[in-house]
Amino acid sequence: MKAGIIGLPNVGKSTLFNCLSNVKAQSANFPFCTIEPNIGLVNIPDKRLNKLVELINPEKIVPNSVEIVDIAGLVKGASKGEGLGNQFLSNIRETNAIIHVLRCYDDDNISHVEGSVDPLRDKEIVEFELKLKDIETLNKRKDKISRAAKTGDNASIDELKVLNEVLGKLNNKKNLSNEDFTIDELNFIKSMSLLSLKPVLFVCNVDEDNLKDQSDELKLVIDKLKETGSNVIVMAIKTEEEINDLESFEDRKLFLDDLGLDEPGSNKLIRETHKLLNLSTFYTAGKKEVRAWTFKKGSKAPTVAGIIHSDFEKGFIKAEVIKFVDYIDLGSELKVKEAGKLKTEGKEYIVYDGDVINFKFNT
Repeated sequence: MKAGIIGLPNVGKSTLFNCLSNVKAQSANFPFCTIEPNIGLVNIPDKRLNKLVELINPEKIVPNSVEIVDIAGLVKGASKGEGLGNQFLSNIRETNAIIHVLRCYDDDNISHVEGSVDPLRDKEIVEFELKLKDIETLNKRKDKISRAAKTGDNASIDELKVLNEVLGKLNNKKNLSNEDFTIDELNFIKSMSLLSLKPVLFVCNVDEDNLKDQSDELKLVIDKLKETGSNVIVMAIKTEEEINDLESFEDRKLFLDDLGLDEPGSNKLIRETHKLLNLSTFYTAGKKEVRAWTFKKGSKAPTVAGIIHSDFEKGFIKAEVIKFVDYIDLGSELKVKEAGKLKTEGKEYIVYDGDVINFKFNT
């Protein structure tokens, strides 16, 4: 799964990417410093995985990961090609979710493409460009099927109805993520990879003072963002970069303690991004390997088994399931079995976040 970092130029996107990934993106004080998207595979901080590793002491540890893409800054007119806009919007289309960075600090040494700092205005600029591009996409599709609809083709008539409904909502400045659609309508809309339908996590990029004690202005911005139903986190991205540059764990911990933080904000951002993608985690655990796996919420056992290998799904027999809390409380798989806490589940079992599973299958 892939999440794209977006926002206006010079809001901290590339610096944030550098905090999240070992791939070091260029970061500079001028618009369009990033042109080609930078891509990094980022491990997801996972306290449950760490607990299993402590108990089992495996030969190998494999954490979950999410692909993060640093996408160049959007500007007004991006949907019409301004500032290489078509290329940037195409990069966003390829992602599953959006991390939208908003600049929420003043600094005369860092230019702002709009001439002043106003995070809510900046949000509207970016969202407007995404909606304009979606309207263009929908109108192209509408032109294509209109002739077939006029001939009485029922599938085309139904599709045209949905297209007009979605276009009406976008033209009336509706947020598609908050609108009610039937399952069939939603599946059709998602098949078009609309930019404004992608789930969004807003990152308020603040200075260090606002990280410790949020100003009334920042609180207002956060409240306005949450009114849209979006998730919001606050990060001092430049400070995160400074923490990242420290060599030792002890030095990083002292820095975090001074800020009153339990962990870097980047850790929280990665976890929130994973949630944004509607993903959950299950584990396989043994002496050779303890591994975290990603699956879609609501998936049944055979589908989840297929994530490990397609043969596991085809030849699925059963799933031996241990609840994470039972594994930690009792300390080993053997003790879980002795306590009668290991459950044997069949094809209809819906896997839960945190399940530790051993799949049995026919080859």
